[in-house]
Amino acid sequence: MVQERLAAPLLNDGLESISKHSLQRSIARALLALLLATVIAVACVLTFSSQNHNRASLDTYGHFQLETSDIIKAKHGVVAADDERCSDIGTNVLREGGHAVDAAVATALCLGVVNPMSSGLGGGAFMILRSSKGQTQAFDMRETAPQAASEDMYAKNPLSKKVGPLSMGVPGELAGLHLAWTQHGKLPWKRLVQPAIDLASRGFVIMPYLANDIKVSEGAILADRGLRDVFTVDGKILGAGDVCYNKKLGQTLQTISDFGPEAFYNGSIGKSLVADVQAAGGILTFTDLQNYKVELTDPISADVMGYTILGMPPPSSGAVGLILILNILASYGTPDVVKDIVGLHRTIEALKHMFAERMNLGDPNYVNITEVMSDMLSPKFAEEIRKRIYDNTTFPSEYYEYKYSQLRDNGTSHFCIVDSERNALSMTTTVNWLFGAKKLSPSTGIVLNNEMDDFSIPTDISPDKLPPAPANFIRPNKRPLSSMTPTIVLKDGQLAGVLGGSGGMYIIPAVAQVFINHFIKGMDPLAAVTAPRVFHKLIPNVVRYENWTIVDGDHIELSDEWKVGLRKLGHELKPIAGGAICQLVVQNLDNPIKVQGSDNQVFYGVLTAVSDPRKDGIPAGF
Repeated sequence: MVQERLAAPLLNDGLESISKHSLQRSIARALLALLLATVIAVACVLTFSSQNHNRASLDTYGHFQLETSDIIKAKHGVVAADDERCSDIGTNVLREGGHAVDAAVATALCLGVVNPMSSGLGGGAFMILRSSKGQTQAFDMRETAPQAASEDMYAKNPLSKKVGPLSMGVPGELAGLHLAWTQHGKLPWKRLVQPAIDLASRGFVIMPYLANDIKVSEGAILADRGLRDVFTVDGKILGAGDVCYNKKLGQTLQTISDFGPEAFYNGSIGKSLVADVQAAGGILTFTDLQNYKVELTDPISADVMGYTILGMPPPSSGAVGLILILNILASYGTPDVVKDIVGLHRTIEALKHMFAERMNLGDPNYVNITEVMSDMLSPKFAEEIRKRIYDNTTFPSEYYEYKYSQLRDNGTSHFCIVDSERNALSMTTTVNWLFGAKKLSPSTGIVLNNEMDDFSIPTDISPDKLPPAPANFIRPNKRPLSSMTPTIVLKDGQLAGVLGGSGGMYIIPAVAQVFINHFIKGMDPLAAVTAPRVFHKLIPNVVRYENWTIVDGDHIELSDEWKVGLRKLGHELKPIAGGAICQLVVQNLDNPIKVQGSDNQVFYGVLTAVSDPRKDGIPAGF
C-alpha cells in the first residue's frame, strides 16, 4: 500500500498538500508505526503466544502504513472515514470504477469490523446521496422498535433500556446498504464484502482509539461471553497494537457475501442472531427481521448563507437542527456574524435555542411534526429567535423555553465519499453507545445495538429533571429520534462539500462549527476540522470546551482569550476531554480541472478530503 500511494497520480499531479500541523502528525504516526512494527517483529521471533490474538504479521488490510496524512487532495475520487484502512478499502473500490455507493458498502462493512464499538451489522444508519446529475435520495436505515416493545417496558428496570438485550432495536444498516447498491452499484456484491471478511477472519491491528474504548468498557467486555471471546486473551483485554480476530463475524460476512441480506433478514444468520438475543433475555424476533423496511425519502433541502444544505429528515434531528442554527446566524445579515468572540457567543446561543426546539420532533410515521418542521426550517422563525439573542449576555436555561428532556444519544461513525463521476455520499452509522448493548452475539460475531435508549419513556428520570418528550415515546416498529447529521453542501447547484460527524448529542454542534469554519469563515479544510470546538446541552447551562490530548499526542484546547471572552458574557465554562469526530470533503469550485472521460455537463474540481485527527481516521483518494 505504501508503494501504491507513491505511484498514485496524486503526487505526480502536484496536488498533495500537507500542512505543517499535518506533517508533524504524519511523522508522529510514522514513528508509532515503526515502533509497533518493531514490536510485531520481535513478537514473531519470540512466538510469545499460541493464541489467536497476537502481534504477528498481518495481511494487506491489517498493516501499518508509514506515509499518512489527515488531509489528501485528489482529482478523481476520495473517501474520508475515521479509520485509514476503511478509507483505503473504499478508495480501491473507486479506483476499480465503483460508484460512491459501492465504496460506501465496503467502507461501512470495514468500519463495523475495525471500529465495532461504534457501528456494524447490528446497528443502523442514515445516508444522503446526490448523483452527479443532481438527483438526491435519503436512505433511512435507522433501527426500529421490536413488535413486542411498548412505552412502559422499562418501568421496572430502567437500566435495561441502556444495557443488555432488551435495549436492542431491529438492525437496519445491511438492508439500507444493499438497497442503495441494488439501485446504484456497479461492482459485484461479493467484491465489496470481501475486504471486511478478510479483516474479521485474518485479523486487524487494534488502533489507539479502539484500544481506549476497550479499556473504558473493560468491565462490560469481561462480563459478556461474546465480547470476551473477541476482545480478550487469557482473561486480559487487548490493547493498541494487538491483533484482533472476530472469526464468527467473518463467517457471517461470508454468508452475507454468498447469499446477500436475505441471510440476515430471512435466513440462517438472522435465526442465529435472534436465538442469541432471546437466550440472553431480549424480545427481538425473526419476524421483526423479516418485516424490517428501509425508508427511502427525499432529503431536506434548504438554502442558507449562500449554500444549499441537503440532509436527513426526521427521525434525524440533525439537518433540521443544523438549518435552524444557520438560519439564525444568517438573519443577522452580515458575513461577519460569526467573527471573533461575539460570533462564537451567537453560535452558542443558536445551539441552545435549537436544542429547546428539537425534542418536539419524532418519527413522522407515528407523530405529526409538520408544524414543528415548518418552524425549524423557517427563516422567519429563525429571525424571531435571533431577536432574543443579545451580544452582551447569555441567559438561564429557562429563557430558551424548553419543554422536554434531551435525547442523550452517543457513539456512531461517519464517512464521506465522492467518486470519479462526482456522485457524493454522506453516511453516519451507529450501534449507539460504546459496544452498543454491551453484548456480542456469540454465534454471529455481531455487536448488538442499544438504540432503544434513544426513545423517551414516561418514567424517564433525566439529569435535567424535565418531562420526557411524547413525540419520541416507544411504539412497535417506530424509529427513535437521532442526532446524526450526514450532510451534502451545494453552491449554485454544484457539489461544494460533504460532511458529517459522530458523537451523539455533540454531532449537530460539531457539524455546524465545521461548516461555519470552512464555508463561512473561509478556513482551509484541515483547519476547519481541527479547530477547537464548543458544545452545549442547554441543561445544564454550561459551555463545554475541548481540552484534551488526542490519540496521536496533539493537544486541542480553546484558547484562554476565548475562554475569558465567553466568561465575560456570562457563560459558565467546563472542559471536556472528547466531543465529536467530523469528516469533511470539499470540491474546489474556483478552478475546473480536466478529467479523462468526464461528463462535460458535470463540474470537476480538485477534491480535498479530511479525516478528523481526534480519532484514528486518515482519508484516501486518487
